[in-house]
Amino acid sequence: MLRDELPLISVIVPFFNEEDGLVRLHERLNAVLLALPVRSEILYVDDGSTDDGRRIVEQLRSQDPRIALLCLSRNFGKEIAMTAGLDHAAGDAVVIIDADLQDPPELIPQLLEKWREGYDVVYATRMEREGETWLKKASASAFYRVIHHAANFDIPRDTGDFRLLSRRAVDALKRLPEQHRFMKGLFAWIGFRQIGVPYHREPRHAGATKWNYWKLWNFALEGITSFTTAPLRLASYLGGVIALLAFAYGLWIVIDTLVHGNQVPGYPSLMAVVLFLGGIQLIFIGILGEYLGRMFDESKRRPLYLVADYHPSSQSLSDKA
Repeated sequence: MLRDELPLISVIVPFFNEEDGLVRLHERLNAVLLALPVRSEILYVDDGSTDDGRRIVEQLRSQDPRIALLCLSRNFGKEIAMTAGLDHAAGDAVVIIDADLQDPPELIPQLLEKWREGYDVVYATRMEREGETWLKKASASAFYRVIHHAANFDIPRDTGDFRLLSRRAVDALKRLPEQHRFMKGLFAWIGFRQIGVPYHREPRHAGATKWNYWKLWNFALEGITSFTTAPLRLASYLGGVIALLAFAYGLWIVIDTLVHGNQVPGYPSLMAVVLFLGGIQLIFIGILGEYLGRMFDESKRRPLYLVADYHPSSQSLSDKA
C-alpha cells in the first residue's frame, strides 16, 4: 500500500498548564504512532495555558512536522478544547487523549483494531484509577451510575474522554452546537457502533489535577442537566407526594378537632412543616434556575471558542492540497 493510501489518524491532546508532562507524552505518542501502519498528526490544543506549555509544543513542532498547534484565545475549559480539536482534526479516525499521561498512549493500537472491525466509537473503560483518593473514586462511580440510569440512552460507566472516533462520528459531533457541552454524553448520544476497551488508569506523570471537588460538582450538574429532565420529573413526583401528605394531615386535623374539640396547635410542629415545605420549594426553584440558565446561554448563540493561533500539521496541509 502506498504511503498516501494509508489512513490518517489524528490524535487530539487538549492541555492547560501541563508543561511538565508534554515532552514525555510526545515521546510515548511518537513511539506508538511510528510503529503503526498509518499516517498521523498530533493536534495539541492549548486551552489558554499560562505556563510554558505552548513554547514546548512549538519546539516539538519545529522537529516534527506532524504536530499541529491550536491556541485558544483564553481558557474555555476542557470540553470546549476537545470540541475545537474535533473541528480542526483531519483524520479518518480521531483519538482524544489527556496530556497528563493517566491514559496510556500504548492503548491506541487496540482502539485502532476495533475501528478496523467497523466500530465508530471505541472508548477506554477504566478498570482501576491509580493515584486518586477514595472520595474521588467513590463520587465518580456514583455520578456515572446516576447519569447512566437517568439518561434515556446508554452512557458507559467508568469511561472518560480517552477514545477513538471514526470520521462519520466526528462529523456527527460537529453538528451539535450547544454551549453547555458534556462530551461524554455527546459521544454516547450520537449512537453508531460503540465498544469499550478495558485498561488500568495510571497516576499523573507530573503536575496537579485542575479538577477540584467544586469543579467536579459543577461538572456533574452539567452532565445531569444536559441529558435528562429527571430532576424536574423528581420535583413533580415529590410535589405530588407532599401534596397528598398535606391533604391527609389537614383531614386528620379536621377529624381530630371534631372528635376532641379545638386544641391549640403546637409551635414546633408548625415551624417544622413550614421550614420543610419552604426548603423543598427553594431546592426545586434552584433546579428550575439551572435549566433556565442553560436556556439563556443557548439563546445568545455565541461561538463556542475563539482561536488565537493555528499552525496545522504537514499531513493536514497535504490532504487539503
